[in-house]
Amino acid sequence: MKRLKLLLPYGGESAEHEVSVDSAKYIRSLLKDDLYDVALCYVDRNGLWWRVDGFDDTSLDKEIIFNMGNGAVSDRTGWSITPDVIFPIMLGPNGEDGSVQGLAQLLHVPVVGCGVSSSSVCMDKELTKRLLQQLKIPIIDYIVYYKNDTLPKFDDVMAKLGNTIFIKPARQGSSIGVTKASDEQQFYAGVKQALMYDTKVVIERAALGREVGCGVIGNQKLRTSVVSMIELGDNDFFTYDAKYAPNSSAHMRIPADLPADVTEKIRLTAEQAYKALECAGFARIDMFLEDDGTILINELNTIPAFRSDSSYPKLWKASGVEPSDLLDEIIGYAISADENSDN
Repeated sequence: MKRLKLLLPYGGESAEHEVSVDSAKYIRSLLKDDLYDVALCYVDRNGLWWRVDGFDDTSLDKEIIFNMGNGAVSDRTGWSITPDVIFPIMLGPNGEDGSVQGLAQLLHVPVVGCGVSSSSVCMDKELTKRLLQQLKIPIIDYIVYYKNDTLPKFDDVMAKLGNTIFIKPARQGSSIGVTKASDEQQFYAGVKQALMYDTKVVIERAALGREVGCGVIGNQKLRTSVVSMIELGDNDFFTYDAKYAPNSSAHMRIPADLPADVTEKIRLTAEQAYKALECAGFARIDMFLEDDGTILINELNTIPAFRSDSSYPKLWKASGVEPSDLLDEIIGYAISADENSDN
């Protein structure tokens, strides 16, 4: 069997750089050598792309050159590859937001995961909410604030969203820049912090319940995983440190201990959101299960973290799909989508 030539870009300019590196290492360890000829591409924090011979290669002396239209990727040493597929495990801005997907489109090479439009929309929490709201898919109440606009008065925000709110950069992941506020001082400090990461800020009411998640894979015919539930431990909410710090007391219960009918409703809601935003390949849908049973979409992650301890591979392993087989499936969806396209 001919091995697929796979380009694996990782790293990037976003604040999720290290999570991307860790995810790439785990993915590379899972990719079957008899199926894939893997070329590693490290994207540094300045956005420069380098061919590397391994994750410990720090020479950064082989800058990547892209040949648009014919799919060839090369460097100045004479090395060249025309990948059959690009698997970008680049989280956050300039990776997950449609930019790398656009690069793959210009190269005319299939890309693993969502395409340009769905990646871009799902990266933007406010656009995601706006589209889901138009399609009458429940979301949590919010307002949006743009840098240099007049900031809403704290009392007006409380009157609309309640006594506890979350303040988020609109286009950032892994809870980076997210704060919780219940007084005026926390509100202004939270907006200031969010603006460090984005010029658009989403301000949400606090959910009255628990955060749950579900994995989805597929293009037209979809499959959903078991459901996860976050147990915060001594954390106030699911911060970056709560997710990734080695000593975090936060825990992801997989599968969630929920009645079968509630689990099924969560899975159907995840599938509905995935279809509505025209996702492809794979994604993780994060939701809130409120105390009254209402399910609200929080966000869609079109490139979820893929470390050994990440929820996405764990969701599918608990669903009976080993991580290496999961990678085979989602790579296959990229190839099949390209074969079925009109290009």
